[in-house]
Amino acid sequence: MKNLALLTDFYELTMLQGYYFTLREEDAVFDMFFRRQPFGGGFTICAGLDPLIDAIIDLRFTTEDIEYLDSQRIFKKEFLDYLAEFRFLGDVCAVEEGSVIFPNAPVVRVHGRLIQAQLLESVILNFINFQSLIATKTARIVIASNGGPVLEFGLRRAHGVDGAISATRAAYIGGAAATSNVLAGKKYNIPLSGTMAHSWVMSFDSELKAFEKYAETYPDNCILLVDTFDTIKSGVPNAIRVFRKLKKSGQRKFGIRLDSGDLEYLSKEARRMFDEAGLPEAKIYASNELDEWIINQIMKNGACIDAWGVGTKLVTGDRDPSLSGVYKIVAKGVAGNFKPSIKISNNPEKITNPGVKNVFRFYDNDNMMLADLIYLEDEEEVLIKAIEKREPLRFNHPSFDYMHLICAEYGPAKKLLKPVIIKGKRVCEPRGLQDIRDSARSEIDSLHSTFKRLINPHVYKVSISDRLKTLKKRLIEDSCAD
Repeated sequence: MKNLALLTDFYELTMLQGYYFTLREEDAVFDMFFRRQPFGGGFTICAGLDPLIDAIIDLRFTTEDIEYLDSQRIFKKEFLDYLAEFRFLGDVCAVEEGSVIFPNAPVVRVHGRLIQAQLLESVILNFINFQSLIATKTARIVIASNGGPVLEFGLRRAHGVDGAISATRAAYIGGAAATSNVLAGKKYNIPLSGTMAHSWVMSFDSELKAFEKYAETYPDNCILLVDTFDTIKSGVPNAIRVFRKLKKSGQRKFGIRLDSGDLEYLSKEARRMFDEAGLPEAKIYASNELDEWIINQIMKNGACIDAWGVGTKLVTGDRDPSLSGVYKIVAKGVAGNFKPSIKISNNPEKITNPGVKNVFRFYDNDNMMLADLIYLEDEEEVLIKAIEKREPLRFNHPSFDYMHLICAEYGPAKKLLKPVIIKGKRVCEPRGLQDIRDSARSEIDSLHSTFKRLINPHVYKVSISDRLKTLKKRLIEDSCAD
């Protein structure tokens, strides 16, 4: 994705001009993190990083861009000349795409000139917020369906062309098995899936004729839409007639799609009718405004559904249409000497964690996630030695002084933020989407089931180190004293 320099909020550019004439040589560190779990859930899947890296590296202001900005009559020529030569020359560290992430811990960290790092705010939030939201929604749907398969059918309801393509990419990371979106399938090598619409059935003189002609065209994979007229009295009986002929000719891959009505009841009746007709191999697909809550309820009641087509409520992030991602300055300085910065708020949960930080994720001896610890980078060596010796560590609540725990029994630990861009150049290999998808599946498998509940999931502990707590407390006190 090229030339996204103008994919930014206008105030980013007005600030950049101010920085250019006042703080051009200042360095800064920014953290991108999010404040709460979407959908009332217990986890989030990080998505959107790989295309974000390309977008950052390719940031350029074209001649047309400069002319457009000049037409706004707010930017000075000297600043526009700077933009014409703009290249991001800083560093970016990030959590691996496909990782499980949690509120308040850094997901992306940017080092560089303040004037350069500021410009990345909008594009980072645009990529990470949306794709992480959709990957998470998909993962929840897959979990509710006991593993799926879940087919992403959201193209026609997605938020525009780019929203549709990005949603398909994110849905595949989150566990969708295939998509109806042909362009996204080509772009990302995602399997395609689709059957027929009601218009196919209505185009013929009878439902049976429509089914027969479809089976003649696609004998190797014949999925029939059976609810155009009456699912039980017409659709399924006509499908049985067609499937018997296919089976007699040696075909075994066929089924129906239910797109309306009581999916639980209809699937059970259809399953009974297929089995009585000697067609146990017939598959039953379901669609129609599905989400994790509906699928979970249907599955609990023993519905006979083999795969799920989910569209609108998947690609739009239904019930929670945005991830609460933010981008905050956490340190500033000159020539690499950084002074920690903090944002103060009357809401304790909105007070930021200052300084240049990273995150250790701790696992138990069965490689299940235990907790995350946010720490200052200059204490990393000490922490690594303590972890190697399995020394007890104090995990402090990010907002409340009196809350902490001692993590005394733990297995391996890993550092989450790793370099992806150094001095403006990509330093990590681009990853295939299947690899990212596999990572997400492995990460979800490492989460205890209590974090994956739809209702009242367990809250995963994201804590801060002693040194970070001390620094944060001091900065808050200094701010209050001022």
